[in-house]
Amino acid sequence: MAKLHFYYASMNAGKSTALLQADFNYRERGMATMLWTAAVDHRPDATPGLDIVSRIGIGAPARRYDRDTDLVAAIMPGAPDLSAVLVDEAQFLTEDQVWQLAWIADEAGIPVLCYGLRTDFRGALFEGAATLLAIADRLVELRGVCHCGAKATMNLRIDPQGHPVRDGAQTEIGGNDRYIALCRRHFRESLG
Repeated sequence: MAKLHFYYASMNAGKSTALLQADFNYRERGMATMLWTAAVDHRPDATPGLDIVSRIGIGAPARRYDRDTDLVAAIMPGAPDLSAVLVDEAQFLTEDQVWQLAWIADEAGIPVLCYGLRTDFRGALFEGAATLLAIADRLVELRGVCHCGAKATMNLRIDPQGHPVRDGAQTEIGGNDRYIALCRRHFRESLG
């Protein structure tokens, strides 16, 4: 029976790298995959032709979803040939889209592997992450590391001068220039 998996962590924990490794493993065995990532992630420094790029420099092309994408309608035409669907930036999925992915696993029999953040810069769950945490068949926490060596579970947003940001939109795309992965203790201390 196919499963819905959620691999979650803080920033800099290797989520995209893990997704790309899983994709490689399927493809190396001659199995077809379909990769997805959030359309909202449109950084200007993106690598042309590669929609999913890890911090260690590997990448792959992917389809892009937004809040209006019907994932069942988009995935099912390729379903007979698919061995897995892999979703990066899964925190940006809507609740309905997570249920669509569950349908693909349950009814189409295609494993769905989702990779994303659990919480935002305030420590609040993202919609997609909350639904995945509630209904995924398998939850896997990928370990990020705080500067103190403890497990990083929080994502501190910083301004261009490196000061903590306490307010703002839930989604602001950025990498190491905008976010620092911290343990809960150092996250609290940073916010004062």
